Amino acid sequence: MNAHYPAPRLLALAVLAGLLAAPVLAQGVYRIVGPDGKVTYSAQPPPATTPARPVGTAAGASAGASAQLPFELRQTSSRYPVTLYTSRDCAPCNSGRNLLNARGIPYSEKTVETPQDGEALKRLSGEASLPFLTIGSQQIKGYSDTEWSQFLDAAGYPKQSALPSSYRRPAATPLVATARPAEAAGASSAAREQPTAPSAPAEVPVTPPPQNPAGIRF
Repeated sequence: MNAHYPAPRLLALAVLAGLLAAPVLAQGVYRIVGPDGKVTYSAQPPPATTPARPVGTAAGASAGASAQLPFELRQTSSRYPVTLYTSRDCAPCNSGRNLLNARGIPYSEKTVETPQDGEALKRLSGEASLPFLTIGSQQIKGYSDTEWSQFLDAAGYPKQSALPSSYRRPAATPLVATARPAEAAGASSAAREQPTAPSAPAEVPVTPPPQNPAGIRF
């Protein structure tokens, strides 16, 4: 006999299946030295009296930020790291950021502002739309309070913030790295050697471009 599950349960199962596709090796691994000097490895933290040190952490999460997290939250963020892709003047991006902050989700933020950022976003998601969220290997395009919450719940993130007061969220960084300082200094020097163009009269209105430089849709 075929089992019939309610639609919400089927959705939860599908969400969990997608999250489980993330690499298992993303979770933290501990190197444990026993009393006899024997070395073993385990994903579970050892007793406080047993010498051990973490061997690996998830890609995309800084060691400093992870060290500040409670153990369960650190394990979840290691298995399913969260990255949010945003841009200026993007109201849905602000809504998504507020949801993650309210739940105390540790995440990395990548900004999409330049044409190079836009091209990189297309390669990642297949679209030029924001916000774009990744939870482990799962990709979520666009903002939906219900959808984002379902995926975060399935990944095991807490519904309410468990972040310590000392936690400092990493600053947002461009999706595509900018020029190195030496290159930027060279460009600045070359610009200074060029004659300065006369400024436009103040009374001439400036018409904004019809689209933002990265060609992003909100």
